[in-house]
Amino acid sequence: MSGDPRMWPMNEIHPHTTAAQKQLLDRLNWRYATKEFDPNCKIRPEDWAVLEEALLLTPSSGGLQPWKFVVVTDPAVRARLLPVSYGQLQITDASHLVVFAAKQDFAEADVDAFIRRTAEVRGVSVESLAPFRAMLVGGIVNSMDKPARNAWARNQAYIALGNLLTSAALIGVDACPMEGFDRAQYDEILGLKSQGFASAAVVALGYRASSDRHASAPKVRFPKEQVLTHI
Repeated sequence: MSGDPRMWPMNEIHPHTTAAQKQLLDRLNWRYATKEFDPNCKIRPEDWAVLEEALLLTPSSGGLQPWKFVVVTDPAVRARLLPVSYGQLQITDASHLVVFAAKQDFAEADVDAFIRRTAEVRGVSVESLAPFRAMLVGGIVNSMDKPARNAWARNQAYIALGNLLTSAALIGVDACPMEGFDRAQYDEILGLKSQGFASAAVVALGYRASSDRHASAPKVRFPKEQVLTHI
């Protein structure tokens, strides 16, 4: 059988990928939305570096990356975030806290910044990317009003959130995605509004406390036939 997955028959799996497939499902079954973190267990710097790189590698619509990832390490700032997070102790007990912020009022200038970066990285001229720029401006900037563009950017941030959860699970780091917080207060405390961003979601990361009974609770998912359809 060819090593190229595109050449495999639809109902066959390359035997060399079996271990990787098992690892992925094992880690996804292992992970859960951690309710209690052990405040004394910190993520190793080398592991955190991998997770930051995974965040940077997240795909986005058009590659535009309309987001900012704010890693909150200052205990004093976390203490300020706790009461506007409805007192959820993951905010202060987790090893790391990431706030996912979405670009507000995405505009042509943001497209141009991405085009310049693309030209720099790929060693081409900005002029050669004019058709690509026109497609992005037409499809994102000109075809949506401001609220729609803000919603689009927020949706992109959730792609990064999902990527971080899976990446963390694969290297044995616990995580809890959170929407239960006062976004306006977060934006104020973290100075996001002045930077043209708005908080979308939060992920706390670290290691589960031995007292967290949710760690051993069976996963509750609807049956596959109810949520997955083949057409």
